[in-house]
Amino acid sequence: MSSNGVVAVVGAGSMGRAILAGVVAAAGADVEVRVTTATHAGAARVALSSGVTIRDLESEPDANRIAVRGAALVVVAVKPSRVREVLAEVRDDLAPDAVVVSVAAGVSLATLARALPASVAVVRAMPNTPAAIAKGVTGLAGDERVTDAQWDLVRRVFESVGIVVMVDESRLDTLGTLSGSGPAYFYLVVEQMTRAACALGFSLEEASRLVTRTFVGAASLLEFTGATPAELRRQVTSPRGTTERAIAVLDDAHLDQLIVRACEAALARSRELAAEAEAEGGGRG
Repeated sequence: MSSNGVVAVVGAGSMGRAILAGVVAAAGADVEVRVTTATHAGAARVALSSGVTIRDLESEPDANRIAVRGAALVVVAVKPSRVREVLAEVRDDLAPDAVVVSVAAGVSLATLARALPASVAVVRAMPNTPAAIAKGVTGLAGDERVTDAQWDLVRRVFESVGIVVMVDESRLDTLGTLSGSGPAYFYLVVEQMTRAACALGFSLEEASRLVTRTFVGAASLLEFTGATPAELRRQVTSPRGTTERAIAVLDDAHLDQLIVRACEAALARSRELAAEAEAEGGGRG
């Protein structure tokens, strides 16, 4: 995977673990994968393949610094509020030709670059949680220092857990409101449909099975047939039928406008996070 055979993943929360699965899958036999977590208990909960080194900050305060030393690829998978802190901690231990990939929403390439040595390339990745089962969508944007070889390395990692979309940074946060936050929108609809089924007389177990399989089947049909959602919806919606009546209620509630407003709200928050990160300032070393 890399010329020096070392990849580091800083942070092993839900997204960090999903990305880690891709790193391990894409790594060759000669690649050393290092992982850090905040607590010893957290490290114990992370089930990893054999040969992966786990360090936790609770037991080893310098764990992050040790993990990144000599790594060609460093994935920073911590919360946005901790990104600058982590980068300040490890910057002097990074290899001069390393590429640092941040998955933090709203933390710009400029902010990442200012926190790191000038020789270190930076990439922003916007993955989503289905990456944990290799069904993810990841948006990637990088600065001018990312070499072709580094792009190849980054793409291979994230393609191992789903599809990759290369975008300009100006569109990355917008992508995040769709594919990044999108699973939560989907789960909310499933949750509400399950509650509706219970209200209509089904047990929770029955409702969960009915609704989950309905959505999984519908999504699979959409992917398998290649038909548009509108085409498949029309196939279900008979004139003057039950589905038509139900969709009329959703249309009257302006579902289309609600979805746009929800995406706009997520994008606004992402920009707020970016502004907060920029306000912290600091010059590039």
